[in-house]
Amino acid sequence: MHSLAVTSGRPQRPTSWFPTREKATRKQDNAIAGEECDCTCRGQRGNTGGSLTKLAYYSTVQHKVAKVKSFDHTGKDADHELLYEISEQEEITARLHFIKFENTYIETCLDFIKDHLVNTETKVIKATGGGAYKFKDLIEKKLGLNVDKEDEITCLIKGCNFVLKNIPHEAFVYVKHGDPEFRFQTTHPNIFPYLLVNIGSGVSVIKVETEDKFERIGGSSIGGGTFWGLGALLTKTKRFDELLQLAARGQHTNVDMLVKDIYGGAYQILGLTGNLIASSFGKSATADKEFSKEDMAKSLLHMISNDIGQLACLYAKQHNLSQVYFGGFFIRGHPVTMHTITYSINFFSKGEVQALFLRHEGYLGAIGAFLKGAEQDNPNLYSWGENYAGSSGLMSTSPDIFPMQRSRSGTFDMLEMDRLERQVVNLPLLYDPSSYIPDSVDLTEDAMAREYWLSCFEEALEGVAKRAVASQPDAKDATDRAQKFQQKYWNKLQTLRHQPFAYGSLTVRSLLDTREHCLNEFNFPDPYSKVKQKENDIALRYYQSVINSLDSLAWEEKQFALVKGLLAGNVFDWGAKAVSEVLESDQEFGFEAAKQKLQARPWLVDSYSKWIERLKGPPHKCALIFVDNSGIDIILGIFPFVRELLSRGTEVILACNSGPALNDVTFNESLIVIERIAAMDSIIQSALQDDRLTLVQTGTSSPCLDLSRLDKGLAMLVKERNTDLVIIEGMGRAIHTNYYATFQCESLKLAVIKNSWLAERLGGKLFSVVFKYETPPL
Repeated sequence: MHSLAVTSGRPQRPTSWFPTREKATRKQDNAIAGEECDCTCRGQRGNTGGSLTKLAYYSTVQHKVAKVKSFDHTGKDADHELLYEISEQEEITARLHFIKFENTYIETCLDFIKDHLVNTETKVIKATGGGAYKFKDLIEKKLGLNVDKEDEITCLIKGCNFVLKNIPHEAFVYVKHGDPEFRFQTTHPNIFPYLLVNIGSGVSVIKVETEDKFERIGGSSIGGGTFWGLGALLTKTKRFDELLQLAARGQHTNVDMLVKDIYGGAYQILGLTGNLIASSFGKSATADKEFSKEDMAKSLLHMISNDIGQLACLYAKQHNLSQVYFGGFFIRGHPVTMHTITYSINFFSKGEVQALFLRHEGYLGAIGAFLKGAEQDNPNLYSWGENYAGSSGLMSTSPDIFPMQRSRSGTFDMLEMDRLERQVVNLPLLYDPSSYIPDSVDLTEDAMAREYWLSCFEEALEGVAKRAVASQPDAKDATDRAQKFQQKYWNKLQTLRHQPFAYGSLTVRSLLDTREHCLNEFNFPDPYSKVKQKENDIALRYYQSVINSLDSLAWEEKQFALVKGLLAGNVFDWGAKAVSEVLESDQEFGFEAAKQKLQARPWLVDSYSKWIERLKGPPHKCALIFVDNSGIDIILGIFPFVRELLSRGTEVILACNSGPALNDVTFNESLIVIERIAAMDSIIQSALQDDRLTLVQTGTSSPCLDLSRLDKGLAMLVKERNTDLVIIEGMGRAIHTNYYATFQCESLKLAVIKNSWLAERLGGKLFSVVFKYETPPL
């Protein structure tokens, strides 16, 4: 495989052949990498037998972000009615691009690098793999650069570490005939140690212990090249993918000698089943007949896979490793190769070792070469997230699946990753981070739920587009951009209907996040900005009367009123169709009306009695509260509850989204809101001054909550404050995600179910209440 890495370039808007969308406005360090199978460098058009180049590059992306700024109510803006002003500003962020295309287009690729990504300061292009030799002269002549070859194994490991750390559902188990076939794994917070079995021409077995410590502990000359070479001799088929297609249609039992062919059945004394292969190609020595190409290809595939599987198991057991990842051009996402490798591993390990595959294994060397070429702005110093809007997903791992994607440019697969503003880590309060799964339902496994939610998001699409246009009334091109957003997201939903595993586990969270990514792509950073502005302003007018009413109640009555206020506030969710229809049709719908909508006790999930008993005991040291919606939710629901905790002597950390999503309150908005509340409430003001009430950002911009990817500063603060209570509010954060999350401390999850289908599935009705108080597992 070869990789190219160009440093110190200035990316501009690409030419039409190159399927990306960005414009960059300032100089950035740049790295480009391309990767090609060293076993498949034929370079002939139409030869899909692995003759692929992977291009990787780093660009800067200019996009709009929503900003809020408080009006100065004591000065010249004192008469202004609104709480704060909203503006949209241009920001530049970093993005990584990884693209596959056929070797036929290598000159077009180099033209792109020459015209758009290389400047006069660029001296060296990094490369790795066999293609680095194949294209060395062409690269140096075309670009006028020196080719600096990087070690292939080093690049491979760097790339593998990078995707495992930054893409949560990168690894999967393949189950043929399963529903789904792809079962994605949660990556352990510490990815090391692991075994990487790279199956190229031969096989390399690499033990990876840390980011920079790894060792090739063994290998074999019997690998992908063996399968391809012998397959070509046996079947006269020169194309790798065609050979695999033959194998998929074949019956290896027509060629292989089985245990039952020798002993007439199973051989119990040795624990061998009758269908076990006793001798690969054994029947060809004795049978006087012609064997089909399909059967020979299948027998050969089993022989190679079984040999590799046994080798991998022996090394895994010898080094006491349970995580074994397979990659290389032999795998390349083909179901037939993944199935045979999986079967072999299961057999030889007796189920003790799992064969794990990677969604982006084809890019590992390219990513590694990129990392080597980006030393001035090391990507490993940051956290990255997959951009669903710009990534084509797992469905296109084989070039034969979607040939139309390659009709113009030769590209058929893309991965884009955005640099996150803040470094993300696990919440330290999780009971077992290695087993934590954010999402309550995996839609790849639940066909009924998948159909409902895909249809739900399709039906809501037009309304979201209208909301986006309304958020930018002065933008003449807003309608055009909204239509493009609508088409892009619609296409994503259709892809997920046919390939639900395209981006890992399909969940309500990933559907929401994909929508946010598509909105951002077409410069709609915060479609609900004006809605939040208005609702925050209105809710603040009622804050004092709500507090006065609560303070007039007896203690136990007050506790219930506080919880009921929390739940009523959570009703105001523009992401829920049932609520948005009420809010749009009834402008007078308010806090008291929302209380009337709530389910009467006993609630659908009701731990309130346990909670009230706990409150009669000593106060908590510190409570971490993940807040949800703007307006009534945070101002009339959350803050009175926070006020009560503070009065008990409990410190409070309020965690808000770093960026906008639906009508969720953002960190910057919360700073303005709390300033106004503090001016009205001495308890809140005092807590802020004494640092007993702290506002932090989560590091995310999602309506849901992944506790394995939170802002590092939040995680450090939680540990410093000895936090012993976690409160998660809202349907997205406490139902769609984290419903089953367990913590090292007490936790409270509460939400109002604002979706009829979901309510019925949970055994309730619309506006049913979930109030789930839990203590740590014993």
